[in-house]
Amino acid sequence: MSSSATPDLTGPSGESKPADSPLEIYRHSSAHLLAAAVTELFPDTQCGIGPPTDDGFFYDFLTSKPFTPEDLTAIEKKMAHIVKQNRPIEKKLLPKAEALAIFAEKGQTLKCQLIEEKAGETVQCYTMGPFIDFCLGPHLPSTSHIKAFKLNPSPAAAYWKGKAENASMQRIYGYSFFTKEELDQHLFRLAEAKKRDHRKLGKDLGLFMTHPWAPGAPFWLAKGTTLWNTLADYMRGILFSSGYVELRTPLAFNQKLWETSGHWFHYRENMFEIQSGTEMMALKAMNCPGHMLVFGAEKHSYRELPLRFHDQSVLHRNEASGVLSGLTRVRQFCQDDAHIFITPDQIASEVESLLKLVQRVYQDFGLSIEMKLSTRPPEFLGEIETWNDAEAQLKKALEAAGQKYTINEGDGAFYGPKIDFDVTDALGRKWQCATIQLDYQLPQRFDLTYTGPDGADHRPIVVHRAIFGSFERFIALLIENYAGAFPVWLAPVQAVVVPVTEAHNEYARKVAAELSAFRVRVDERNEKLGYKIREAQAQKVPYMLVVGDKEAQDGTVAVRHRFKADLGVVPLAAFAAKLSDLVATHNVNEEPS
Repeated sequence: MSSSATPDLTGPSGESKPADSPLEIYRHSSAHLLAAAVTELFPDTQCGIGPPTDDGFFYDFLTSKPFTPEDLTAIEKKMAHIVKQNRPIEKKLLPKAEALAIFAEKGQTLKCQLIEEKAGETVQCYTMGPFIDFCLGPHLPSTSHIKAFKLNPSPAAAYWKGKAENASMQRIYGYSFFTKEELDQHLFRLAEAKKRDHRKLGKDLGLFMTHPWAPGAPFWLAKGTTLWNTLADYMRGILFSSGYVELRTPLAFNQKLWETSGHWFHYRENMFEIQSGTEMMALKAMNCPGHMLVFGAEKHSYRELPLRFHDQSVLHRNEASGVLSGLTRVRQFCQDDAHIFITPDQIASEVESLLKLVQRVYQDFGLSIEMKLSTRPPEFLGEIETWNDAEAQLKKALEAAGQKYTINEGDGAFYGPKIDFDVTDALGRKWQCATIQLDYQLPQRFDLTYTGPDGADHRPIVVHRAIFGSFERFIALLIENYAGAFPVWLAPVQAVVVPVTEAHNEYARKVAAELSAFRVRVDERNEKLGYKIREAQAQKVPYMLVVGDKEAQDGTVAVRHRFKADLGVVPLAAFAAKLSDLVATHNVNEEPS
């Protein structure tokens, strides 16, 4: 029965519930719709929790057997039937004892557990016909307002309350939008994302592999290594012209280094430890402490600053096995890492130049970026006054560069605030890659100094920065953004020469020799011409150069493009010039402008 008591809008711990957006309310109601359909089709099923998500909703269920694809189809049909019935979604305020009795009668022992844990003697529930759920709401007025939804056909595993020691449950995900058009667009993006999954394309294109004996450590195959080296050399070319020097530092350090840097106390659980005799060591998880040692090994003058160290050596972080995923969550990785030692009055100019550098790099890949300033976290090193000054300096640099940015409260590194960059890919998804971090702490902890114009010792400030972020994650982004069809300058194989018959192999080799400045191979296999062209297209090779009698006689190539098919016959020198233009300009389009 309904109650006129004041509703209890607090959770089990007594915390206030924040207001929901219209879309969250819509998706929360969609979750209840799912639970209603499941319990009516499968009465013995127990309901767990069912919140809204970024693109829909999910609900956890305790069942005696797994849901089948046929079950999911039936559930979705039942949901549509309930929508058509236009069932009211009504709030009920019940005495706690009455609520417990109702859910116990329905066999919903998990709901009874939640109600028992709840503070207060009034329980807020919502009904949808015979279905009732313990919920803080709010919800839509009736089911007919739910216009567009779709269930994910593959349930996922979950645990009651998210704890592995509790009962194993099945989680059904669904997508929910205000209109069918929005839902269709989202489903299209999901299908496209599945086709672009870097784990699938990485295997299909022969870029990288993984093995259970090296979890979280990708094997870079021949074409993947070519892609990696192209990116590494691209970054070196930019940085060497900007005054950077490249270092390679040890892969393992004594515990004392990590104690000095603070990582032993703030990051140890994410590090691989090595016991070597009586010495405790750890694999390098980041480059910064090693760079502090390099700076501290010599005396420096203010005239040398900014001093910019770049490092692409291997790093290791002890990620939990359950979160490892392709190239995006790994245990072994490399960064296009740099640490810049500056004086206090160089902060604004150095950060401004770094902002321009990040923009330049991402423009070369045809990617747009958004900036956010991440401020002091709950656990931090140093004094609040120093943090406030550092955050003010970064804001000043952003504003001086005319950059729009948002504030990401409390997400800074433990040693200093940072500017993070979100990259938007071809499907509108955001990836966090580049970062610029201001650090007053490490120079102090390592007692680093430089000689100022007054002849006295002064403390430098360190800027930590990476532009790609990790090579692994950045390559995953590129694979999915381009769907494996890399721009010509990045493509591991830029062109394949395809002789029409074996009689044309010699000219095909001559063509490849003339294009030796590029990544070109000859397909001399005894296969049909069409087969070889289709395979090159499947491998996303930008150009296929077909050569037969006439091409050999005239010194030409018949050019086929991976997407645009036949581009006609051109002199070999003209094609070489075209390829050179695409590579030199880092052109991300299919044709030079």
